[in-house]
Amino acid sequence: MTWEILNIIGTMAFALSGAVVAMEEEYDIYGVFVLGMATAFGGGIVRNFLIGIPVPTLWEQGTLLWTALLTMLVFFFLPVKLIAYWRRSEVFFDAIGLAAFAVQGALYATQLDRPLSAIIVAAVMTGIGGGVIRDVLAGRRPMVLQEEIYAVWAIGAGLCIGTGIVDIGDSVQLYGLCVAIVVLRVLSVFYKWKLPRRSLHKAVQ
Repeated sequence: MTWEILNIIGTMAFALSGAVVAMEEEYDIYGVFVLGMATAFGGGIVRNFLIGIPVPTLWEQGTLLWTALLTMLVFFFLPVKLIAYWRRSEVFFDAIGLAAFAVQGALYATQLDRPLSAIIVAAVMTGIGGGVIRDVLAGRRPMVLQEEIYAVWAIGAGLCIGTGIVDIGDSVQLYGLCVAIVVLRVLSVFYKWKLPRRSLHKAVQ
């Protein structure tokens, strides 16, 4: 039940994240639904394709699909002030989604007896893939590739599960991993942690 709740919260958070970007770009309600659904489920679809799970299994997630659609529909008609209020807590819910989806992706690959590399890729794609697809569809540079420490926490989830640091048979350890990812994600936003990067613009000039 706890995993189902985490998945629901994560799905809602990611769907709303896509909806917000669509409204910022002044898309119509159809565009809001497309970006929201892509954010919530795009990463899982890519993960399934990469680790050999039939892509049509998406349609078995009827509850989550309807949850995402209804959430976006309600959100679309909310007053702008309420949307702005929700965005102040967006990071926390997004962190829950990242944690739940990254751990879920790693568990999928582990259960299929995939190697460590596949487990890490499954964790990353499930956790951040939808956000990358959202940004590309919105004509933006993917946030996770240039600004924030985001994918690192999904990689950490894959490593912890793939190397056995976290026992997948122990629910307490799995929930502890989720809590750790949420805390680290929130701290990385609060303290503006960033990965090293280099620019060639000055060198070219």
